[in-house]
Amino acid sequence: MLTGPDTHQHLATGFPIGERFHSAPVRRIADGRPLGLGHVARADGRWRLYLLADAARPEDAGSPASVLLDFLATSPDSPLLRAAANGSDPAAVFDMRAVYQQGNRDVSVDQLHPLLLPTAGRLGLVDYEKAFTVDPASGEDLFDVRGIDRARGALVVVRPDQYVAHVLPLDAHGELAGFFEQILRPAVPAAV
Repeated sequence: MLTGPDTHQHLATGFPIGERFHSAPVRRIADGRPLGLGHVARADGRWRLYLLADAARPEDAGSPASVLLDFLATSPDSPLLRAAANGSDPAAVFDMRAVYQQGNRDVSVDQLHPLLLPTAGRLGLVDYEKAFTVDPASGEDLFDVRGIDRARGALVVVRPDQYVAHVLPLDAHGELAGFFEQILRPAVPAAV
């Protein structure tokens, strides 16, 4: 129940479903800092959604990556919005990250989807640590090292225990919603 079928495993062969999520070098878009993608996650009990973008640029509103982000941010079927139905913060259940194929100097923060720039904390400060690019300086391109389909991209769903739960195409909105409908109960409205 916590692991999806391997129907779309070919989109991300380096993230085998049912196995531990393995890190790879990336660069954070906001400051260009080199990091390991698997090392940015905290052991905090949240589900991880890693959007490994298609070849389109982040600001391309019609790209599969942008359409997926729109779905997650606005659709009533979005697992993020279902988790926040009672007014709670979807970030309490999900940690959304994205990796783009362009180099770090080719993407700027102002090109990112608002879902990748959430506000956090009591002061509502923008969290700039959700979007990354490949890190060619490391000698390892995440898309090559982890076998990501460059033309189509992939969404890698990682369980709170850091094991890969599912690999989906970026346009598999219904499959993503269906997967989480089996696992997460709908949020209960807060009592007045």
